[in-house]
Amino acid sequence: MAAEQPSSANEYILHHLTFLQNKEPSGILDFSVIHWDSVFFSVLLAVVFAGSFYLAARKATSGVPTKFQNFVELVVEFVDNQVKDTFHGTNKLLAPLALTIFCWVFLFNAMDILPVDLLPAIAHSVGIEHLKVVPSTDLNITFAMSLSVFVLIIYYSIKMKGLGGFLAEFTLQPFSAKNPILKVLLVPANLILEIVPFIARPLSLSLRLYGNLFAGEMIFLLLAVLTLKGMEQLGSAGGWALLVAQFVLALVWAVFHLLIITLQAFIFMVLTVVYLAMAHEHH
Repeated sequence: MAAEQPSSANEYILHHLTFLQNKEPSGILDFSVIHWDSVFFSVLLAVVFAGSFYLAARKATSGVPTKFQNFVELVVEFVDNQVKDTFHGTNKLLAPLALTIFCWVFLFNAMDILPVDLLPAIAHSVGIEHLKVVPSTDLNITFAMSLSVFVLIIYYSIKMKGLGGFLAEFTLQPFSAKNPILKVLLVPANLILEIVPFIARPLSLSLRLYGNLFAGEMIFLLLAVLTLKGMEQLGSAGGWALLVAQFVLALVWAVFHLLIITLQAFIFMVLTVVYLAMAHEHH
């Protein structure tokens, strides 16, 4: 636990949900605000992923592989099969992109398995008041990733179909007509119907990941509050009961949460591959 705990459960939760930032936001949208903890852990986990896979590739052998080499090969083969099942064209970027997204997002999410007070307590001991360690519970991070995918969707759509073909997807379907005048009259309706699901892609990617991980983090914080209440009543049977209940519930939730964080990384990866596959299609 941190050296100085907030006086109430509400303050404790709010303290853990506060980012380490350079300034207080001046409004709903303030792009001058930087969440240093999200940036730090995002870069750190990127280095962990890239460095570990690079070392595995450098030390790979055709003989008896190490356990880590087996693990890396299993992950690479799994992602490669998912890409091949979904995307039937040729794109040298797609498989490495899918692998990066799956592993990076999984590492983001896996930070939620650490005890909620472990790293914040270490940060508090060196004078850092707030520290959020799960980058995927920061809407800025999830939106940045989804917008990067969105830019690639637009880029490959225009590259494969041309600007005219890309715009035709929004204006000439789902309603079409042989009469040129009627075809033009249907353009506004087609545009409204097509632009909404197109814009919804980055929104759904980012909000799905953020919402699931934020909910998981809140459950871990609520379980940690049970520990605090149990510590306050340690001399009584009720205090010990709260500690035992917290331990059992935290263990069960941690096992279940492992499935959630893996599934969320998988969904983000698969949807990225699906959207980019659609961008390559001409129909």
